[in-house]
Amino acid sequence: INPDNPELIIQSNDGGANVSLNGGRTWSTIYNQPTAEIYQVAVDNQYPYRVYGAQQDNTTLIVPSLPPMVDRVDDPVQLWMVGPGCETGPIMPHPTRPSIIYGACKGEFYRMNTETGQTASYWVHPQNRYGHNPRDIRYRFQRVSPMEISPHNPRVLYHASHVVHRSLDDGVTWQVISPDLTANEPDKQVISGEPITRDITGEEVYSTIYALRESTLEPGVIWAGANDGPVHVTRDNGRTWKKVTPAGLPPGGRVQNIEPSPHRRGSAYVAIYRYLLDDWKPYIYLTNDYGATWRLLTDGTNGIPADSPTRVVREDPDREGLLYAGTEFGLYVSFDQGAHWQSFQLNLPVTPVTDMRIHHQDLVISTMGRGFWILDNLTVLHQLRGPGLAAANYLYQPREALRTRHPVMGGAPAEPDYPAPGAEIDYYLDQVPKGELTLEILDAAGKPIRQIVRQLPPEPPGQGMRSPVRGVPATGLTARRGMNRYRWDLRHGDGRSSGSGRSMPGPLAVPGIYSVRIAVDGWSMTQRLTLRLDPRLVKDGVTLADLREQLSVSLEIREVTRKAQTLVARIDGRLKSASLTPTQKRDLDEVRALLVTAGGAYPQPMLIDQLANTERMVGDADRRIGRSTIEYLAQLKAELVSLEARVNR
Repeated sequence: INPDNPELIIQSNDGGANVSLNGGRTWSTIYNQPTAEIYQVAVDNQYPYRVYGAQQDNTTLIVPSLPPMVDRVDDPVQLWMVGPGCETGPIMPHPTRPSIIYGACKGEFYRMNTETGQTASYWVHPQNRYGHNPRDIRYRFQRVSPMEISPHNPRVLYHASHVVHRSLDDGVTWQVISPDLTANEPDKQVISGEPITRDITGEEVYSTIYALRESTLEPGVIWAGANDGPVHVTRDNGRTWKKVTPAGLPPGGRVQNIEPSPHRRGSAYVAIYRYLLDDWKPYIYLTNDYGATWRLLTDGTNGIPADSPTRVVREDPDREGLLYAGTEFGLYVSFDQGAHWQSFQLNLPVTPVTDMRIHHQDLVISTMGRGFWILDNLTVLHQLRGPGLAAANYLYQPREALRTRHPVMGGAPAEPDYPAPGAEIDYYLDQVPKGELTLEILDAAGKPIRQIVRQLPPEPPGQGMRSPVRGVPATGLTARRGMNRYRWDLRHGDGRSSGSGRSMPGPLAVPGIYSVRIAVDGWSMTQRLTLRLDPRLVKDGVTLADLREQLSVSLEIREVTRKAQTLVARIDGRLKSASLTPTQKRDLDEVRALLVTAGGAYPQPMLIDQLANTERMVGDADRRIGRSTIEYLAQLKAELVSLEARVNR
């Protein structure tokens, strides 16, 4: 309650915050601030991919990584979906059937089919645990009991209490494949909170498995970590388990996350935190021998501060040794397998990072209090070695681009928080150039289809730069010392255009192989760029041949338009001649009137506007163009030939 204005009240809760300006008579919504507390994150293989997580004191949540192509969405909440499970999760999609979603609620397992709208309960054991002492519970499931879909067989599911449970039939039947993998100290098996605030939910248990992962390289190699310290691994699909807790790790810490290396057999990382025991040190360990030995990657002096507890670590699947660490106070990155760390906070608020996924070369994270975040396009980080680290100009290999179109939100282009369609072209300049900066897009035959030229000296600071708040990519070609990014909108251009992005957009490029060439001050460099077909179009029957025809017709319309405009310029020049007879002037005026639309309230569109209208029909969507377009274009071309003949006479 504001002491200077008691009418102003803020009420906060696990779901967000509500504000009253009138002493509590009415309250604002919790939907106007990104304050969700997300326990973990999962992603699917759709395009755009969906992001899944469970939010404390609310529902599980599914949101698209990009807004869909829709005519109108009045509220982003309309794009959200509630999945199976409850506030604690986890929740994850089937890897090949996105309509099937698995969820959990404090040890209760669910399978949801979004096509039927039905959710089936497949609990490992339907014991009602409410009011029970943990020592009397058959399976000690905690709030965020981990589950895992085997990366080798999507019908194989794992779920964990104090033992590992496995199902070979989508959760219908469960079997125990491990002994108790926790420390299970008897004096810790008590009802939490007593004697003051006794917990009766049965989910606040100690000595339970908190992290569970199967190696993506070796089927049957499964890692498990408990919330009271022990780490175990099986190399024979659960028949035998070995305790491999890192030597020197103080007891009782929570093994928050495990990351089997996507590059090396027998290698894994663990992230452990003990701040609930008043130990604020970061604990990230690496093993390369199935846990026989471990190396501490966070000694408090190599980048992650000594008082930043660690929650999650991931290794980039596209570059070995590139690590991302989520801590209680933000995000860190290492380029040398944890020998050194540096802050990777960028514009991320200071908040606990609870989980991470590297997906399609994006970094997707969940936070405790700031919802989901996505860092698009990690490919530059993959190349920060060798010439990419040298103090010289450098053009980075662009990430594969998808031919997509700009989505529409609320009748207008999508919010700038969403990345616009196009190909991101990153380049490093050792110093501010002195001459002309040129960027070209070339087709497979080496023919330039787009050229952007930036006359230097560059714009004043703050012009054409990335927004420090919203992260909006610059539309122009920047020439700053250091990193620069240009986003090609995938369109052909009319030769030289300004770097302001105001030139008339041309037709979209057809999926295929292209090259990017940048040149400045006598230096140039070329990199390959691959443009892919939007995978959603395949379901609609759209082919590359359709798009090639669309491009060909669009370019033909533009060429016919250019000829028509040239003819108008000829007419205007001739009309200035004093030697024209009245008949000649009348004839030229008549031809011009057939080419250029006259003014007035209800003008009749003439040939050039008819061409523009036809191009609009051709280029409005990715599909096979209507046959009427080709017929009408032939008619307009014939009319132009006739008008040109009249002018020549």
